[in-house]
Amino acid sequence: MLAHLPLPWLLLMAACATALFGWEMHRCAKHRAVTVAMVVASVACCLGMIVIGGVQPQHYSAPQMLVLYSFTWTGAAIGWHPSKKMWAEWLDEWRRGIRRDHYAWPRKYMAILLCSTLVAAFAGIILSS
Repeated sequence: MLAHLPLPWLLLMAACATALFGWEMHRCAKHRAVTVAMVVASVACCLGMIVIGGVQPQHYSAPQMLVLYSFTWTGAAIGWHPSKKMWAEWLDEWRRGIRRDHYAWPRKYMAILLCSTLVAAFAGIILSS
């Protein structure tokens, strides 16, 4: 359904999802190098998804993979939001030289991240066909 939109709209969706993810990472890390690295990794993941989708036996088209990428990355950004304060504290301690032996990520934050990413990915799969 959404894969039939014109390519500029799909690229805009992917750019907005990448910007949202980068903004969320910047709010967590508050460090420009981390933000740039996450945005570059996001673009690489988008290109990788397009390539992998093309070599699948079902042969997913580039527009379908752009829709899937946009929804999945938006779901991941939404899932990161509840744990941003915890990540900000950990990274602040790291910058001040405080090291812990173990960083325990609470299960509720992991569950929120996984659920929001999976729900968004399934929505992307449904809406890209």
